[in-house]
Amino acid sequence: MFICIMNLSVNLNKVGIVGAGAMGAGIAQIASQAGHQVVVFDLNQTALDTSSEKLAKVMNRLIEKGTFSKSDASDIQSRILRTTDISEFNGCGLVIEAVVEDLNVKHSVFSQIEAVVSADAVIASNTSSLSITTIAAGCKHPERIVGLHFFNPAPLMPLVEVIAALQTKEGLTDKLVDLMTQWGKAPVIAKDTPGFIVNRVARPYYAEAMRILDEGLADVSTIDEAMKSLGFRMGPFELTDLIGHDVNYAVTESVFKAFYYDPRFKPSITQLKLVEAGWLGRKTGRGFYKYAEDGSKTSFMLELTNDDHKSISERIIAMLINEAADAVFWGIASVEDIDTAMTKGVNYPKGLLVWADEWGAAKVIDIIEKLRDNFGETRYRVSPKLRQLAATGKKFYN
Repeated sequence: MFICIMNLSVNLNKVGIVGAGAMGAGIAQIASQAGHQVVVFDLNQTALDTSSEKLAKVMNRLIEKGTFSKSDASDIQSRILRTTDISEFNGCGLVIEAVVEDLNVKHSVFSQIEAVVSADAVIASNTSSLSITTIAAGCKHPERIVGLHFFNPAPLMPLVEVIAALQTKEGLTDKLVDLMTQWGKAPVIAKDTPGFIVNRVARPYYAEAMRILDEGLADVSTIDEAMKSLGFRMGPFELTDLIGHDVNYAVTESVFKAFYYDPRFKPSITQLKLVEAGWLGRKTGRGFYKYAEDGSKTSFMLELTNDDHKSISERIIAMLINEAADAVFWGIASVEDIDTAMTKGVNYPKGLLVWADEWGAAKVIDIIEKLRDNFGETRYRVSPKLRQLAATGKKFYN
């Protein structure tokens, strides 16, 4: 398989993955299923062995479901080479880094990759929160650096955010969109800004829910049920417990700092206390909920009226729509890509900008302005895009 990049024909028969953790192993599975020879590099041999064992179990389940034949499953597994020797990346046309969210670590990894692969090979980062431009700045050939942000679990979640650094060669992201489509994914192009699309636009789902909790308007279970009644698969507190509060809080804090401490992205002290207590969610047995060994959780709901539920859900949805509208206003991504990102990346029941058109910009503005009047905070400021739509009577989708 070849793709023409930077006026060169890049051989993509061989794809490299850095990191044998859940994300790296998942991306390796996707690439192998697409027919590539795959090299997974990790310094930890135990992690490599574990990834092989887990893939074998996954393949057995898929054979039982009839998704793959035994021969197909065997071929997929045989195309993956796991190694502690990074020189095995020699000949790779694409290498995807999936290691910890630490800029110094990533710069070190990219330097090692560049010492092995050819000058025309593409190197991508799976970072969810770090600047692709900053990563590229530490490379000898920054023009071939891109972001390919997969979502966990990578083999099941269709979304991939494709992000160009400031230095990225023009046209490279379009080629990678084509490649990700060939891999069976739903790629979207995002500007290299904090949080890209999903981790920026989704922040109010957690933050506004925690704000409502802190105000004492409703308890954890009530807020979760209010959102699930609108078609969300998980409420915000169930979801943060699943993600892990250490991970979710770190992303929120990263976005908050990257936006120069904009109050819209301010982290929750309540969530910080959970992190400090080590109550990280399902993986520790306690977060916003307390979990039993069988996975069941302790919950309690206040007796609120339907109007109360509506008030809770509409407040959170309005803040989500506002953030999505702002992403359009600042050119972070197209209307279509933003809605694709939120439905394919975090399973929202519908696109937020579709939702905005159904409600009308005036309704969203009214909800947010009432919050601003009540709290007097710049956190509750309306996106200029919504004001434009309200003034002209236009919609996101015509």
